[in-house]
Amino acid sequence: MPNADLAAQGVLGVYTGLMVRDISFSALGSNWPIVIAITVSTLVVSVAGGALLGLHRDVSPLTGGLALVAGGSSGLVAIAKDLGGDDRVVAAVQYLRVALITAAMPVVATVFFHAHAGDGAQISDTGSLPLRFELPLIAVIVLIGALSGRLVRMPGAGLIGPMAITIALEFSGLVQGFAVPMLLVQFAIMMIVWQTLLTFNRESLRAIRRILPGALALIMVLNVAAAGLGVVLADEAGLSMLDGYLATSPGGIYAVLGTAAGSGSNVAFVMAAQIIRVVLMLFSAPFVARMFMRFTPEGAAASTPSRELIPVAA
Repeated sequence: MPNADLAAQGVLGVYTGLMVRDISFSALGSNWPIVIAITVSTLVVSVAGGALLGLHRDVSPLTGGLALVAGGSSGLVAIAKDLGGDDRVVAAVQYLRVALITAAMPVVATVFFHAHAGDGAQISDTGSLPLRFELPLIAVIVLIGALSGRLVRMPGAGLIGPMAITIALEFSGLVQGFAVPMLLVQFAIMMIVWQTLLTFNRESLRAIRRILPGALALIMVLNVAAAGLGVVLADEAGLSMLDGYLATSPGGIYAVLGTAAGSGSNVAFVMAAQIIRVVLMLFSAPFVARMFMRFTPEGAAASTPSRELIPVAA
């Protein structure tokens, strides 16, 4: 269902683009350069971990690079195949990353920072515009974004194009009260996951089982490295160590915001840092893919299990 897959990518792109609405530049203040620097450092660490994962015989370097990019797991799964990677491996590693980081977060926050996890916080999914205006606007943004992206030969145009247009509209103030209905977002994610699941076979499942121990170790290293960056951020920005840890967590954005809200942390700063991370990671993914394709030998992708079904991926 290539058209449905493209629509699902577009919906995720619009939803992610609207996240910039919750970036509080006043909360960042003069600390925005260090936040950007820490986010770029997280990207570098995650790409390095992906390169190590790509050394496994069952993973191509490109797939390994995408599998550990620390942000926008559903979005990365959505565009993995368009970028030339194996979306099955990317999905398995990305969702494992989110699950492990989310599970570890309340333990780390409680044991090391004596905090208490909250009930959770979410980006608002309701706007003041009625559905009869929101749905056509989403369709127009998705269509124009995808067509424009393909016109300029942008990798992952189905997701990146609509996301870029939405961010531009949001910063221009032209879409006040506009939101993507959460039910539509959840349906888009289900569509992406379902189309990826359709491509699994015994060979691919065995290959993923073989890479999981290495992927697990690299995810743990990524989490520790991000915590170290959180210490740097806390020191440079005058934050508490808990705020630094939450602001640099390489996944589980809603668990991060829930923990921040329940522990009396600087929620506005943490939210801004986390949204910058997600948006930057998704925008960087096509360039990461190009880098791996450029600097890896031809035929390196041959280590990826072959497909039997080919569908056309937060």
